[in-house]
Amino acid sequence: MCGIAGFMQGGGRLGREELLARVEPMCAALARRGPDDRGAWAEPAAGLALGHRRLSILDLSPQGAQPMLSHDGRWVLIYNGEIYNHLEIKRELEAQEPALAGAWRGHSDTEVLLEAVARWGLARALRAAAGMFALALWDRRQRRLSLARDRLGKKPLYYGWQNGVFLFGSELKALRAHPAFAGRIDRQALALYLRQGNVPAPWCIYQGLRKLPPGCWLSLAPGETAARPQPYWSALEAALAGQADPLPGGPAEAQAAVEQALGRAVAQRLISDVPLGALLSGGLDSSVVAALMAEASPRPVKTFTIGFGQASHDEAAWARAVADRLGSEHTELYLAPERALEIIPELPVIYDEPFADSSQMPTCLVAALARQEVTVALSGDGGDEVFGGYERYQWTPRLVALNRRLPRGLRRLGAAALASGDQRLWRGLLRAAGPLLPRRLRKHNPADNLSRLAEGLVLDDPLALYQRLLTLWPRPQDLVVGAEDPPAPDLDPAALQGLIPRLMYLDSVGYLPDDILTKVDRASMAVSLEVRCPLLDHRVFELAWRLPLEMKVAHGRGKRPLYDLLTKRLPAELVERPKMGFGVPLAAWLRGPLKDWAADLLEPARLRAQGYLRPEPIARAWAQHLSGRRDWHHHLWAVLMFVSWLAEQKNPPRPPALPPL
Repeated sequence: MCGIAGFMQGGGRLGREELLARVEPMCAALARRGPDDRGAWAEPAAGLALGHRRLSILDLSPQGAQPMLSHDGRWVLIYNGEIYNHLEIKRELEAQEPALAGAWRGHSDTEVLLEAVARWGLARALRAAAGMFALALWDRRQRRLSLARDRLGKKPLYYGWQNGVFLFGSELKALRAHPAFAGRIDRQALALYLRQGNVPAPWCIYQGLRKLPPGCWLSLAPGETAARPQPYWSALEAALAGQADPLPGGPAEAQAAVEQALGRAVAQRLISDVPLGALLSGGLDSSVVAALMAEASPRPVKTFTIGFGQASHDEAAWARAVADRLGSEHTELYLAPERALEIIPELPVIYDEPFADSSQMPTCLVAALARQEVTVALSGDGGDEVFGGYERYQWTPRLVALNRRLPRGLRRLGAAALASGDQRLWRGLLRAAGPLLPRRLRKHNPADNLSRLAEGLVLDDPLALYQRLLTLWPRPQDLVVGAEDPPAPDLDPAALQGLIPRLMYLDSVGYLPDDILTKVDRASMAVSLEVRCPLLDHRVFELAWRLPLEMKVAHGRGKRPLYDLLTKRLPAELVERPKMGFGVPLAAWLRGPLKDWAADLLEPARLRAQGYLRPEPIARAWAQHLSGRRDWHHHLWAVLMFVSWLAEQKNPPRPPALPPL
């Protein structure tokens, strides 16, 4: 795991030393992504500079250092990530060219990937690679720069033109460190952020910059200004292919195939030249990963958990019970509100863009906890999207069915009445809508959830209804000065069979990379920890889409293959329990220990002076939240994270510095 950065601005204007001098601060901003080594390469004739920060995982020797040149000297690679099947690719290359067997300089996956590119071309090498990565590749013969990102978006890659210079890097702080960086905020991207709590790919918070979408690559030469991403893998095509070619046999054969694929994915992610462990929440997904690790590892697995003092948000006791059963060496840390206050100032630095998933706090802390003992940790991310685990997959179809039964006029009247905020009406609807809401949503933020359901009453399109249920500020253009209604996601899963599969696909290409994987990547890289996600091996993803829906979602519960796998290994009481998620008691914290901090950032005069957000709707939400009339903590956190991020932009780019645990 590493950090990459670079730029291209046309040849002849800067000499080699000047190019290297400009790429060095870009790499320095990524020091936490790669604290073990650094390297740079320049080609003055192209105005090109490539920089790399290394977190040494495989081949700790100088033979694994980057930038790396191919054996024939044609290709130069900087690369962030891991290719888990690099040994298989290596054997295939040697079979085609036996002389390679004695020519390897080291045993890094970087060298294997580079030689695959040299012999097969970039597109075929990308399709052969199973892993997580973002890379920049320079072809010295054709004089072309290529950027690429892994299939499901685990590793980030930003790029774009700023004042005539093409910039790219793992994080925005690297681009900010280049003198050509302009830094003008894109108000449409800001509106998108307030709608969903993150800036979705391909958008970026800065004008002129973009995120490379998952599963894509692009190529350009000096002097070219058009760089259009091209897919080398498509989640939609994988899903359609899976539905068209269902796995033969019955549930027993399907379960055996899933266990085999997951076992292989976990085993390949145990290849490391440094210590590794697992992030264990106590939930189903992380418990499955930890259990398979325990079976594959010759030594006890190290596991790490964050807990909370508030029982409704605390899974630490469950994680401890799972760890005891698996015989892991377990470490846990309890997060107090005071600890959250200490980490909040670093969140804008860690996340680079405004980012409003409040579970970022425990994610940062569990990563820091694990990094005290290991350099690599496996996680259970992806189980909900791949195997249909979210509760919203169950109750969205119920709401769709309700809308089809009720006349549209009646639905409009009901939605308008609910918008009045009458508390007696809210309580009555909560009783009436009980069957529609999962227990967790009836218990946590019921008024907010009912508000979203009420707005969903007027939507006839099931996908639009689903997107509304996941929305924070439904009309962000009313908050952002100078913004229009932001565009809806450019996603069309209509070819997929069934509503639930369409929802799973939308989350796999949206919520998963833009929220979950962004959260984990930035939190882990802030402490120089590599996190590997076996449930997001693309071969597991493709296999899961070959399973009939009833083998994944049945009897009101998703992730059936994971439940079946774990019940063979753990007692039922550790498996058959309600889903809790990985949140923090933020609603209470904003009324308590975080109140003064939030009030300062939400001060109307401050917002008005900044010129980006209209203070009136924010002030109303803040007052209602403090009074307990409504729970606006998700919406307010999005505003707070933007205002905090905006203040940080006045400072020079720097690596994050988390307070000690």
